[in-house]
Amino acid sequence: MKTIRTPDDRFDDLPGFPYAPNYAEVSPDGTNGATLRVKYLDEGPADADPIVLMHGEPTWSYLYRHMIGPLVDAGHRVIAPDMVGFGRSDKPTEQGDHSYARHVEWMTGLVFDHLDLRHITLFCQDWGGLIGLRLVAAEPDRFDRVVVGNTGLPTGHGAPSEAFLAWQSFSQSADDFPVGAIIGAGCTTELSADVVAAYDAPFPDDAFKAGPRVMPALVPTSTADPASAANIAAWEVLGSFERPLLTAFSDGDPITAGGAAPFESKVPGAQGQQHSVIKGGGHFLQEDRGPQLASVIDRFIADNPVDTPQ
Repeated sequence: MKTIRTPDDRFDDLPGFPYAPNYAEVSPDGTNGATLRVKYLDEGPADADPIVLMHGEPTWSYLYRHMIGPLVDAGHRVIAPDMVGFGRSDKPTEQGDHSYARHVEWMTGLVFDHLDLRHITLFCQDWGGLIGLRLVAAEPDRFDRVVVGNTGLPTGHGAPSEAFLAWQSFSQSADDFPVGAIIGAGCTTELSADVVAAYDAPFPDDAFKAGPRVMPALVPTSTADPASAANIAAWEVLGSFERPLLTAFSDGDPITAGGAAPFESKVPGAQGQQHSVIKGGGHFLQEDRGPQLASVIDRFIADNPVDTPQ
């Protein structure tokens, strides 16, 4: 597996992002012994229960800059990883080196093996949900609460939305893949030029974009997909997950519209919760309504104390 690493100076003086990176080496099965460096943020009191913020595609932990401060100020420890292929994490250069299963293993290596996190409150959006919910299904006892926003756990049953199919087609066929502009198009707010540049920072040229390019094609859209069976099994676990689960979808995302319903109907822990609709948010609701979303998460934690063994 050939990997490249974005030069550190690409991340100098990013607006609104004063956070120091932390790194872990992960070497899961299926990488022929290759060790990958994964970056994560770790802010707030080290002895507090962690909130894990998992980004999607084609973003990175910069997406959470409007949420980290308010959550830390509320007394929480905040962990925000960069997926392999994104942000400051190492980037396999071949699209074929990225698979759904590998991305789950790479985040397992960070969250479970390296950090050994427990009493987790997970917030996940986009691919952060496709990966993060698989972690919940693998070791549900590590998670005290889950918040899902603008995401899903597709099994390949049912037709994907036209908006998603258009995005998938674009990702595979476009000559140019302008990450910052793509993120801007998924927001309801207009991003400044320096913020667009910050989203572009991890990707100096197309050689760094194998992950962003391929991820839409890895979403299961039929039951023949390699990840379909694993996601069906994960839903079986979620179908008995009794710890609190909250949906916090925006009202302005055509890709995941209606995606809250399966969680609200199938997950026992979602019953009776005050599910939120984040008004005025696009697909990247963390960018559009970050402080509001942070407040929703903080309130959800306060309203749902979980008595679990230490």
